[in-house]
Amino acid sequence: MRRTPMLPLDDLTVLDFSTLLPGPMASLFLAEAGARVIRVERPGGEEMRRFPPRFGETSAPYAVLNRGKASVEIDLKAPDALARLTPLIAQADILIEQFRPGVMERLGFGYEALSTINPRLIYCSISGYGQFGPRAQEAGHDINYQAIGGLLGQSLRAGDPPPLPPPLVADIAGGTMPAVLNILLALRQRERSGQGCHLDIAMTDAMPAFAWYGLAQGQASGRYPEGGEGLLTGGSPRYGLYATQDGWFLAVGALEPKFWEMFCETIGLSPALRDDCTDPEATRAGIAAIIAGRPAGHWRETLEPRDCCCTVVRTLEEAVADPHATARGLFDTQAQEPGGRRLVSTPLPLAPVFREQAVALREVAASGADTQELLG
Repeated sequence: MRRTPMLPLDDLTVLDFSTLLPGPMASLFLAEAGARVIRVERPGGEEMRRFPPRFGETSAPYAVLNRGKASVEIDLKAPDALARLTPLIAQADILIEQFRPGVMERLGFGYEALSTINPRLIYCSISGYGQFGPRAQEAGHDINYQAIGGLLGQSLRAGDPPPLPPPLVADIAGGTMPAVLNILLALRQRERSGQGCHLDIAMTDAMPAFAWYGLAQGQASGRYPEGGEGLLTGGSPRYGLYATQDGWFLAVGALEPKFWEMFCETIGLSPALRDDCTDPEATRAGIAAIIAGRPAGHWRETLEPRDCCCTVVRTLEEAVADPHATARGLFDTQAQEPGGRRLVSTPLPLAPVFREQAVALREVAASGADTQELLG
C-alpha cells in the first residue's frame, strides 16, 4: 500500500540491507519523505530486533528506527537468494548496504551484478573506512572513526580523563547524513543520465569536516591546535561548560563581543578579567568561581532571558518535554506495536513542511504485518 501522497519521494522504492544505526536511519529519512522502504533481513530478523529495552513484541531501538518500513527475511547465502530478490531489485530505485567491503560481492549482490539487472539502481554502500584504502577491512565503531579522523583529539587534554562524547557523530553525521545527501544527488544525476551509480560512503571521510576550524588554523599558521586549545574545543573561556553549585552545568557560548559583554555584566565578572586575551585561565577561573556559587536554576532564570548564548544543560528527559520541541512537533511521530502501545519515534531534522502529521501513526516493520509475500 502506498503511503501519504504528494511527498517528495513517494514514487521511489528502497531496498535496505543495512543493520544497526547508519543505514536504517538513512532509509528512515527516505521513508519519511515518502519512499517505500523494504528491509532485507536475515532469517529471524536483524540483531537490533533483540536490543533492550523491549517495546511490546519488539525492541524499542528497532522500533524508533524502522517505523513505516516493510521487511522480508532471506538467507543471502542461499543458492536461490538472488533469483528470489531479482523482482524487487529490478523495480528498486535505491539500495543501501552496510557490510564490510567485499561482502556483498561475495554473496552475489555487488553493484556490478545488480546494475546488470537494473542499470538505474543507485547503490549506496556505507562503511567505516570506505570501499578501498589501507583501513577498508578494519572493524570499528563510532568512537574509533572519531578517533582516527582527528575529531576526538581536538578536545582532549593530555593526561585528563574525558567523558565519552554522547553524540554518535560518525554513525549519524558521517554515515546517515552523507548517505541521504549523496542518494539525493544521485537521483538528480539519474534524471539527466538515466543511469544509476555506486556511492561509497565512508564514515571517517566526514570527520575532517567537523575539524574545519582546526584545519584552517593549522594550514595558515603552520601549527595545528593541540587538544583543548581551539576556540570551540576548550581554548576560550567564552565557550565551554561551567559547574553550578548543585553539581550541574551551564553551557556558555558567548563568543561575540555583545554576548560576552552581556554575560560578564550579568554574572558580575570583575572588569579586570573581562579581557580574556590577557590571561584566559584567570578569566576562566573567575567565571568558574561565580557560576559555582549558585545552583543551575538560578542561572537558568538569570542568564537565559538575557539572550547571551548561555544555557543550562538539559537532561534528555527535560529536552523531550521542552515547550519549543513540542511547538516544533519534533516528537509527534510515533511507532505502534500490536498491543496498541505507542512510542515516540526518532525525530528527524526534516523541514516542518515534510514532517508527518502527529495523527499519521506508522506501524513499525515488526508490528505483525506479513510482508514475506514481497518475495513471491
